[in-house]
Amino acid sequence: MPEIKIAPSILSADFGHLARDVALAEAAGADWIHVDVMDGCFVPNLTIGPGVTRAVREATALPVDVHLMIEEPSRHIPAFVEAGADWVTVHVEACPHLHRVVAQIREVGARPGVALNPATSLESVRGILPYVDLLLVMTVNPGFGGQAFIANSPEKVREARGLVADSGRVGEIEIQVDGGIAPATAPAVVDAGATVLVAGSAVFSAPGGPAAAIPALAGAFGK
Repeated sequence: MPEIKIAPSILSADFGHLARDVALAEAAGADWIHVDVMDGCFVPNLTIGPGVTRAVREATALPVDVHLMIEEPSRHIPAFVEAGADWVTVHVEACPHLHRVVAQIREVGARPGVALNPATSLESVRGILPYVDLLLVMTVNPGFGGQAFIANSPEKVREARGLVADSGRVGEIEIQVDGGIAPATAPAVVDAGATVLVAGSAVFSAPGGPAAAIPALAGAFGK
């Protein structure tokens, strides 16, 4: 089994004590820190920008994983990479010129990923897999934290694993899941092939906070 990584999403952190919460997540065993960026257009919520990404970068030595749920991401990618993003993921639905955007991410110094919404077919990303290092399968509709996990998500993750195998890049492309990930749902997505688990409310809003929640999440799938 590949190494399974836990990427707490700061969407559910206390922004008044962001550095503290990031440090708590790192101390509890987080592997990456996930930054959810929403523009109020591509998704109905409005969240953060490069300034908060820079604050996360200054608070941790872990990889900073930025998920752009925004329209016209190419306008903003350089600013997020300059702020400290190690990974930048864009949505296939927001990028009519996806190859160009993926190339831009790599050119400015980050590792590129591509995400797709629950109702979007995986066939839409088959052609980009030779060029990305991460495939994000959304397990809720993006826009808000704390949503319920979509029940057939493991089936889609399993399909994604097959698509990555078809591309010949098993072990080179991370399969990430985001939305409703908690101890109850993590085993099914890991069994289906997920290698990076994004969890927000299940980490920062859980009783005991990250110190209790991250080991519980890891224990659920045997990390």
